[in-house]
Amino acid sequence: MNMNQFQWTREPAACEMKDGIVRVTTKPHTDLWQRTYYHFRNDNAPVLQMESEEKYFSFSVKTSFTESHHRFDQCGIVMYLDSENWLKGSVEYENEEFQHLGSVVTNNGYSDWATTEIPADKKEIWYRLSRREDDFRIECSEDGERWKQMRVCHMAAAGGKVRFGIYACSPEDSSFTAEFSHMELTECAWLAHDGQQPDSDGENA
Repeated sequence: MNMNQFQWTREPAACEMKDGIVRVTTKPHTDLWQRTYYHFRNDNAPVLQMESEEKYFSFSVKTSFTESHHRFDQCGIVMYLDSENWLKGSVEYENEEFQHLGSVVTNNGYSDWATTEIPADKKEIWYRLSRREDDFRIECSEDGERWKQMRVCHMAAAGGKVRFGIYACSPEDSSFTAEFSHMELTECAWLAHDGQQPDSDGENA
């Protein structure tokens, strides 16, 4: 992809872009979260994104995080519209035994977090974000070929142009370097639903 299409919402401690690979070094105490459960609002993670008005597309990226070592160190895929409307998919380091592979969806200033535990020695994950109008799907893969669904969600603020890309952050007193590669923008890989048809008023039951 042409990295000139990407712009920082916030810049990291350091960044290197070369031969299609982006290396991002995080600053301590950087994160994305809004209100739910913790009651705090963190909105200072570095986010590198491009824009599109296309209603149907898929964006994929490979992440490598061999240096993550402190609780909540994370990197992954993101669609950041504004401070109160965004989604992300990532692996968050927890301890020497396991990490959290998960996703956060934030609508109108409230975040949720869906996770599953994976081994701590897993240090590479692919992600794919697909858009169908104002609905989105996040997937993950270990090889960039076989994809597993992580989340289907609706984004209330995603009616027109959206921004999407990559992020990395260290919510606690830590810093690490994340590597992003194999970024690709393609036709939508999330096919139209072929099961129950919508109700006559246009809404699903």
